[in-house]
Amino acid sequence: MPTSVGRTVKAPILCDLDGVVWLLHQPIAGSVEAVARLRAAGHRVLFVTNNSSATVSTQENALQKIGIPATGDVCTSAQAAALLLAPGERVLVAGGPGIVEAIEQRGAVVVARTDSDMSNAEFSACATDIDTVVVGYHASFDYRGLTRATTAILAGARLIGTNDDPTYPTPAGLIPGGGSILAAFATAGGVAPTIAGKPCAAMGQLVLNRLAINDLSGAWMAGDRDSTDGAFARLVGAKFGLMLSGVNEPSNNQVAPDGVFDNLAALADHVLSAAAGA
Repeated sequence: MPTSVGRTVKAPILCDLDGVVWLLHQPIAGSVEAVARLRAAGHRVLFVTNNSSATVSTQENALQKIGIPATGDVCTSAQAAALLLAPGERVLVAGGPGIVEAIEQRGAVVVARTDSDMSNAEFSACATDIDTVVVGYHASFDYRGLTRATTAILAGARLIGTNDDPTYPTPAGLIPGGGSILAAFATAGGVAPTIAGKPCAAMGQLVLNRLAINDLSGAWMAGDRDSTDGAFARLVGAKFGLMLSGVNEPSNNQVAPDGVFDNLAALADHVLSAAAGA
């Protein structure tokens, strides 16, 4: 990827977090060193996660804690969802603080949260003024919150999901993900949600904006799901490296990977050895 002054800018590496860098913030073997090696060789490593619950600073601090500086290098599905909102748009949040942060930075207005302490009467008074319901993973999901969001949707609010991942990888195995929660809201509200995160266009725009480039043909997307990470790689024109360190779901044959790797360290070995032989 030559520049106008003759230097060569190395293609970026896009990394999923959960199942690629860590599992519940426990680093996967070799991942920290892999990021350092790629950066030392001149690759920008951008973390592209469908996790919308935590704020960006929380995710950056968690990465720093395991030895990966990441200020300015984290793109979340909450930020992607915020790109679908207009300044001043009134939003009901069914999700974590990361969604609230992204909405407020966009200039939209958080009217309420489905898990807030307001009374049902107080919520009913504002439900008809809600333009959009934004849903992401939240451990506080319950029937009362589902009812509140459904009330707003049936009153005309649109439904945005930060992501539709059905499961989430942990060291103990898979647990229900944001997509499983979103399915309840979509079913109760009788609407099809707009998805913001991988592999959809809003996340693609977020990544291109952050990198300030349009050509990702030399880039790799490292992820553990072909249905999200693989499809996202194709959306932005990058190569897809399927990691076997996370969900490791059976391929749904949506996207054939350009490489299959045990972990991020193996992808780094491949990228760096290919560059050395060029």
